[in-house]
Amino acid sequence: MDFVKMHGLGNDFIIIDDMANAFDITPEYARALCDRRTGIGADGVMLARPSDRADSFMLLYNSDGSVAEMCGNGIRCFAKFLYESGAAKKRTIPIETPAGIKLAELILQNDAVTGVRIDMGAPRFDRRDIPAEGEGEFHLQTIQAGGRSFLCSALNTGVPHLVVFEDGLTEEEICRYGPLLETHPLFPAKINVNFARILPDRTLSVRTWERGCGRTLACGTGSCACAAAAAKAGYTHRQTVVRLPLGELMIQWTDDSIFMTGPAEFSFRGSI
Repeated sequence: MDFVKMHGLGNDFIIIDDMANAFDITPEYARALCDRRTGIGADGVMLARPSDRADSFMLLYNSDGSVAEMCGNGIRCFAKFLYESGAAKKRTIPIETPAGIKLAELILQNDAVTGVRIDMGAPRFDRRDIPAEGEGEFHLQTIQAGGRSFLCSALNTGVPHLVVFEDGLTEEEICRYGPLLETHPLFPAKINVNFARILPDRTLSVRTWERGCGRTLACGTGSCACAAAAAKAGYTHRQTVVRLPLGELMIQWTDDSIFMTGPAEFSFRGSI
């Protein structure tokens, strides 16, 4: 089985061309492929499968074998893979995901993809859409975890996200409180956890604990969630930069949708 290893700002994926529906990738096998010691190593496995509604269907397994509805960094990599493999040779590529069809607009230079802009759809703040216990919006609420209080907003940007507004948590604290908040009883389907710090120039620094993956270097849907939650709270403008350890994402929240622009890179190719 041939594969391509790609990453979006360090959030890394194994991508497999399965347009012929030739591979039966089970959750157990996805976990084995993602193992960084005995497998290829990745945050997730993506299969490019046929779609009746778009150029391809993106099936994504997290590194724990669970299926993710959407992934912002992953879909940028997926779009670059489709274009540069010749599977979808056009500038705007519709991609079907379990969270609906997403449009990927390619930024090209000499027929190479240097960046991808994704229409992520409208953020959903209602607790029923996250999902979260209770009624109404989950906005600037204080919740408890591990004996500590956190000021949070929650929303769905294709997958559920909790945005924790913080100023100075250590890496050790993120790895301690991330899993506690991911499995907080308020969120019956678990939740991705993003620790967002508002910078003096009204941009954002974001660190993420991902549902099904653990600590990752970047999260596209999480960056969109942080930008929307911060703008809703008046902390930033509706267009802002999210700063991550290996680079930046540009996030624009319009009346109808969130648009995310950022890089996608090949790491290597192989077969297993």
